[in-house]
Amino acid sequence: MASKQSTVASFVEAAPPGELSNVVADIKALAPNELQSLEPAFQKYNEDQYTTVKLPGSSDTVLISAYNSLGNGRYSDSASQTSFEVDHASQKASGSQEHPLDSANANLIRSLQKSFSTAAAEHFPSSTVGVFPADSDSSIALVLVAKKYSPQNFWNGRWRSTYTLIPSFDSMTGTIKVDVHYYEDGNVRMSTSKKVELSSGGGSADAVVREIAKVENKFQEELNRAFTTLAEGSFKGLRRQLPVTRQRVEWEKIGGYRLGQDIGGGRSK
Repeated sequence: MASKQSTVASFVEAAPPGELSNVVADIKALAPNELQSLEPAFQKYNEDQYTTVKLPGSSDTVLISAYNSLGNGRYSDSASQTSFEVDHASQKASGSQEHPLDSANANLIRSLQKSFSTAAAEHFPSSTVGVFPADSDSSIALVLVAKKYSPQNFWNGRWRSTYTLIPSFDSMTGTIKVDVHYYEDGNVRMSTSKKVELSSGGGSADAVVREIAKVENKFQEELNRAFTTLAEGSFKGLRRQLPVTRQRVEWEKIGGYRLGQDIGGGRSK
């Protein structure tokens, strides 16, 4: 049987996009003594979900991931060439320092950062990208997170993309993940992912980003078709178009209906 600590940690790690604070509030109410032991869960959530933070004294956002982790709670940002410390519970950054990009692929990383940021801004309303040396500098990780939260309308969503480029090969691998939560008068969550293999387009930064845009546009189109199929097919099968009386209920008059009489089409005696 799972321990209480691991159960509570799983709540944190499975928190829907944009709703970690709500989950933490519930934990405080239900199991306040477990909060002190949740730092590893907060760190895993932030790194897996590509949580974004603002650097001290800057309006720019940077993301947190395993790819730019320096250990001991510090992370690097290739674009600003800084490192920073993160409080994973509050999702706040502090202690920024200069951290020069040390990589044999430094020029390509800088070019990819610029091209990827520009493309992301064209396709997503709110996004943050990161490009980092990976696998002992033998490859390059391109990471994107885009989010749109609308809690006043009871929905939140997050898109995450991860690509691995090996400069010496004309190919890339990647994973696209989409997580959407809708919770008005119910609780519906869609979490889907797709692994992709793609060409690097010759290896230049612009070519790499064009190939990424192609696979992401294709995935978006696949999602759109799937939603249309669900709306016109599966979802309609879950609910009758009309009540068993084959007549629409006039909801504005619902207070005047006599149960079993007007609704059932009968007459009062």
